Amino acid sequence: MFFAHPNMLWLLLVFPPALIAFFWWSWRKHQVLMTRFIQARLLPGLVSGLSPSRNHFRQGCLVLAVVGLILALARPQWGFVWQEVKQRGVDIVVAVDTSKSMLAEDIAPNRLARARLAALDLMQLAKGDRLGLVAFAGNAFLQCPLTIDDVAFRQSVEALDVHTIPQGGTALAEAIETAQTAFKEGENHRVLVLMTDGEDHDSGALEAAQKAAQTGLRIYTIGIGTAEGELLRSKDAQGRTDYIRDEQGNVVKSHLNERLLQEIAGATEGGFYLPLRGAKTIDALYTEGLSKLPKSEHQEKLIKQYQDRYQWPLGLAMLLLVLEMLLPERRREPKPQTDQPSNLAKPVLQATAALLLLLALPTALSASPSSALRDYKAGKYDEAFQQYEKLLQKDADDPRLHFNAGAAAYQDHKFEEAAKQFNAAMASPDLKLQSSAYYNRGNSQYWLGEQARDPAKRTEAWEKAIKDYELSMKLNAQDQDANFNHEFVKRRLEELKQQQQQQQQQKSNQDKSDQKQDQDQKQQQQNEQNDSSKKDQEQKQEQQQRPDKKDSQQKNQQSAQQKQDQQQQQAARQKAEDDEKKQGQAAQAKGGQKEKEQEDAAAAAAGEMTPEQAQQLLDEQKAEEKMLPAKPEGKPSEPKGPLKDW
Repeated sequence: MFFAHPNMLWLLLVFPPALIAFFWWSWRKHQVLMTRFIQARLLPGLVSGLSPSRNHFRQGCLVLAVVGLILALARPQWGFVWQEVKQRGVDIVVAVDTSKSMLAEDIAPNRLARARLAALDLMQLAKGDRLGLVAFAGNAFLQCPLTIDDVAFRQSVEALDVHTIPQGGTALAEAIETAQTAFKEGENHRVLVLMTDGEDHDSGALEAAQKAAQTGLRIYTIGIGTAEGELLRSKDAQGRTDYIRDEQGNVVKSHLNERLLQEIAGATEGGFYLPLRGAKTIDALYTEGLSKLPKSEHQEKLIKQYQDRYQWPLGLAMLLLVLEMLLPERRREPKPQTDQPSNLAKPVLQATAALLLLLALPTALSASPSSALRDYKAGKYDEAFQQYEKLLQKDADDPRLHFNAGAAAYQDHKFEEAAKQFNAAMASPDLKLQSSAYYNRGNSQYWLGEQARDPAKRTEAWEKAIKDYELSMKLNAQDQDANFNHEFVKRRLEELKQQQQQQQQQKSNQDKSDQKQDQDQKQQQQNEQNDSSKKDQEQKQEQQQRPDKKDSQQKNQQSAQQKQDQQQQQAARQKAEDDEKKQGQAAQAKGGQKEKEQEDAAAAAAGEMTPEQAQQLLDEQKAEEKMLPAKPEGKPSEPKGPLKDW
């Protein structure tokens, strides 16, 4: 036996103990009231008709009725039957390219991830149709036979990666031939949806499509990638990223081959080619192609129907409630009975039990994400994040829970934890949710960089934020917030890099200046040493030549005295001439000053501004401009809030 809603069983720890505690408190309260208002000698006569055992039995019926209702809400199930389901639909085989060229990131996050999402979108639209899956690279393999079991098909799609087929390359012809083996003999309306970038390493793809068209196979091709192409990257066991190279060591660049895919689709009757451009591509494929095909009837014994057994606890609860209402509290006696305080508690207890049952129903039906969302809207971000963490312990693969947990952590300024949760939310097949997750992770990376003190870490975080905003805009080109944040963080990153360059330039200049000062000091010391040694040598030579040059020195002194007297006389004459020139210039300047004052007065009388006044006014205006407040910088837009209750 198991329960369809096992979370309802937690109510057994709340309501039955609460009822038992209430009954015990009510009994104690009645005892106190009776001893307070009734004398002890009169009490036995007044309560002689009451039956404590009947009262306890009725209370037990109420508690067991609540237990039965909670068990009914949990929907107990045991036993099952295999049900043969008849449906009308089309047999569709989806062939997905798993070669290494599908790792190209010319469409976000990469070609293979978008192919998986497209296959799951087709599964949502093709209700009633049988779906099969073929994985191909260098060869092809039937990953999932034709089935109407959505769970089996989803698990097969999610298991696809570039290691599914060990042999490299892209064999489109073998993929078409393997898809034909999935169809049974004699059945019509066979469809093959081929999802690939069209890089065929086998020349027989077009011939295989023409041959398949003769058997009634209709091929629709979905082109994944861009014509410009992208360099292929891969990660090793240590998580390091490197480019994929060919046998000659050259970097491999993959392109979308639309022409080949158009020829393959055109080789079959009614087939056509579509480039993958989001979920609208799959909608157009189903609307214009698959939905117009005639349906065939098929049977499959794949549905296991479990039998609900909630009727038993629900019927037991109803029986206990009826029994509690019909069983009287007093024993039958001929004398009239007097109302006691315990009788007054009967309607109160019944109303309380009914109220608890009414409160239990909406509480049981409401899911835990609702309370977490209420805490988020009330500003209790830490409590909301803790609730989402508890929910993730039960369902760690739900991207919506990861997204909401990331939003709560972001608002609580736990940016590193928020980035982790948004990263986990990107596994969602919903492109809108992926875009919001990239946007919010970009916001988290920006604030992580803002908090970092190391310029290298700040630069790394902001570069990641810019990359996330670009991916968000690729998934949702109309997102104005992502565009604004992208430009804002990009501008901040450029300013940071310019500051780092200036600091490095200043540091290098300072180092050069220090080196130059050291060289100058060394040169000066060397010069001083050379001068000192030269003076010592001259003094020694003078001492040696002093007796011989005594007479010549006396003659030189006399001639030097004569030259000095002549220079003094010449300086006196020059000074007198300079004084005369200064007096003449002073008189001329005085006259010019008067003329200038007269010109300024005339200009003022005429209402004109002098050059000095104009220069003074211009300086005042420049000073006022410097005092104007600078325009404040913006900040990143707020994150996208959590998903509403689901």
